[in-house]
Amino acid sequence: APEASAVPAAVMVRAERADSLRESFTEADVAFMAGMIHHHAQAIVMADMAPTHGPSASLQVLAARIINAQRDEIALMQAWLRERGQPVREPMTAMQHGEHSVHGGGHAVHMPGMLTPEQLARLDGARGREFERLFLTYMIQHHEGAVTMVNELFATYGAAQGDAIFKLASDIGADQRTEIERMRSMLRDLIFETGSAVQQ
Repeated sequence: APEASAVPAAVMVRAERADSLRESFTEADVAFMAGMIHHHAQAIVMADMAPTHGPSASLQVLAARIINAQRDEIALMQAWLRERGQPVREPMTAMQHGEHSVHGGGHAVHMPGMLTPEQLARLDGARGREFERLFLTYMIQHHEGAVTMVNELFATYGAAQGDAIFKLASDIGADQRTEIERMRSMLRDLIFETGSAVQQ
């Protein structure tokens, strides 16, 4: 006779199935992680310009926060991919080639909001208030693209079912929306203060 403390087989099967579902992933999940790593990498390239391009102290604080947050999220996304046996490219490889899509999960994923090489060059060539206006304008565009990527993931049938990707994508979406509102406020203040329009 089985021991009284033994766990019934049906309970074990249900528990294993729950674990499997929680840890399962789709091509859309892999594509999202691969794409968002490279999307974040461009935001870091942009934010890395701040200390040498003469913006206000408040924008330099914002840029430093963006760098720290997005580096941490890149590390989490790379770990997620590695744990599932998926390829992990260094994010700067795509940035150096000006790529706006990456291959993940067997297909290419477009990354909305990415700056063109021309926009990046214009940002890099700006200084002081001009840099600040362009940085805020372009980073809002960039963050809005990341929110679009999160929304598209959640709209994809069967995607983002694992605990880790659901939490990470939700956190990215919430953080980007919060920063968009902060940057819009900073941009409004800057335009009001200087009385100039922002040209893209």
